[in-house]
Amino acid sequence: MKNKTGIIGGFVLGLIGFLFVFKFIFLDKIPPEDEVSPGLVVIAAVLNGLLFSFAGYLYLIQNYLGKKRS
Repeated sequence: MKNKTGIIGGFVLGLIGFLFVFKFIFLDKIPPEDEVSPGLVVIAAVLNGLLFSFAGYLYLIQNYLGKKRS
């Protein structure tokens, strides 16, 4: 499980980070009359999470956590 920490952490960070940024930056500026497709927002959040998990897989996060534990 130690080698999966960077992947899982990156996915969660990317998913939640995208949703917070979308809520506070974009959703506040959209008038209530306009419709926002929730499916596209969720798909974009998952893709952003996958991008961050790929960064975690590339040892950007895993090396940092591995050095801390050793």
